[in-house]
Amino acid sequence: MVDLNTFWSKFEPEYKKSLISSGEVKRNRSTQMSMPELMAISISFHMSSYRNFKAYYFEYLNVHCSDIFPKLLSYNRIIELNPRMILPLSAYLLSKCNNKCTGINFVDSTTITVCRNQRIHQHKTFKNSAKRGKSSMGWFFGFKLHLIINEIGEIISFSLTPGNVDDRNQNVMKRLTKNVYGKLFGDKGYLSKALSDLLFQDGIQLITKIKKNMKNTLIPIRDKILLRHRAIIETVNDELKNISQIEHTRHRSEFGFFVNLVSGLIAYQLKPKKPSLNITEDLDFDQKTESYPLFLNCA
Repeated sequence: MVDLNTFWSKFEPEYKKSLISSGEVKRNRSTQMSMPELMAISISFHMSSYRNFKAYYFEYLNVHCSDIFPKLLSYNRIIELNPRMILPLSAYLLSKCNNKCTGINFVDSTTITVCRNQRIHQHKTFKNSAKRGKSSMGWFFGFKLHLIINEIGEIISFSLTPGNVDDRNQNVMKRLTKNVYGKLFGDKGYLSKALSDLLFQDGIQLITKIKKNMKNTLIPIRDKILLRHRAIIETVNDELKNISQIEHTRHRSEFGFFVNLVSGLIAYQLKPKKPSLNITEDLDFDQKTESYPLFLNCA
């Protein structure tokens, strides 16, 4: 809560300076609860064990948090204020992702399903934004969350796209790797000479496994060891979905969807213990062996 208050005290003045007036006189009444309090409630839900916000509000907030939030708003009013939280929450998340790059990066995308495939033609909430796509698990309707993390499980960069956007989309990768340097490890879905050349111009080396019908490629033993540990980002995706609860099919507005997604990402980023790699011994071994190149396994 203290961190959110500090962030809001710096963000609010800059935000008000950047607003462009339309010339119309509009009411700007403040709510009983401050913006940091609303943000704290949204983030704390994703750090709890509750599976839906309504149960969290009535069974926990309304019963046990009257001393923390003496002016707690009604459930309906908090839902109505969701659109106001999108920009502050996004800015707060970006502040938690800055300066996290260590030179060892892992990239992957995960599906964000908004409804079952049987109900695609009846779905209305994301009719104009969500798209049908195909992943390794089959067809889905929704979005893709593209992530880059470092070796200690911290989110460096993220991007949300419709479900039909390819992982190798150069515009998406250009945005994702804006503050990234060093080596980027991905799965076979990122195999692309054009993408590799594009990232190399920005000082990023894209490293992936190769397909069975491709020739073997020389790779240093350090990179081979790190490539074997690429599954760390799969663990992060699993925690985001099953612990931080960034995915469910009960959304009734796009505003609620984005608040839920960003709050879940913040909740994960604030976790004291994340999936991480203990690569100290591997790096020591790499230095002793002077990084002799090995052939990359095709399997």
